[in-house]
Amino acid sequence: MISLNFFIHRLISLYRVIFALMISFPQNLVLEDERVVMRPLEKTDLDFLAPFAINEPDIWKFYITAINSRADMEQYIKITVEQRELQKEYPFIIFDKKANAYAGSSRFYDIQLHNLATQLGYTWYGKKFQRTGLNRHCKLLMLGYAFEKWGMERVEFRAHAKNQRSIDAMKAIGCVEEGILRSCVVDVTGRRDSIVLSILKHEWFESVKDKIVSGIW
Repeated sequence: MISLNFFIHRLISLYRVIFALMISFPQNLVLEDERVVMRPLEKTDLDFLAPFAINEPDIWKFYITAINSRADMEQYIKITVEQRELQKEYPFIIFDKKANAYAGSSRFYDIQLHNLATQLGYTWYGKKFQRTGLNRHCKLLMLGYAFEKWGMERVEFRAHAKNQRSIDAMKAIGCVEEGILRSCVVDVTGRRDSIVLSILKHEWFESVKDKIVSGIW
């Protein structure tokens, strides 16, 4: 005889499969509030982002690849746009309304629709946009979309284990540290350790969303 627990387990599994099939890859997604517009990054955006590669080397200190020229930025944009076409990533270019200027980029990546999970990262801002409150607006928009509209159950974050500034920023919005992936990635300095953090859907609704909103300025 089939037990009740087995039946419930199968029913939950079926629900998850059906729900996952309802989740789709974003098309022409624009995220916006009173401070920022995040629109799909395009190859034609090179002129907006190239100056950050040429003039602001400190941005790329902990980056996986060296980006210090217009050609490097062109390749950077080309690769992530191609990954969007394969439905593996969704990159944004960030426009700061307050400064009336393009400020940087961020993206969803390692998108796993069947697992209702994604990573959020590759986030960077020009120096004059850092510590201005812009990042919280971007995270509120991206996480709000991921959990409230896209249907994600988990959003993961990673960073160089020595990038304390980035780690502090992620923890400040409510990310939970999960551990260290040792020697997991090759970057410009050699092999590196990466810290893994995450936010789960119930955490978003229970506390993280309010925490981010309370820190908006």
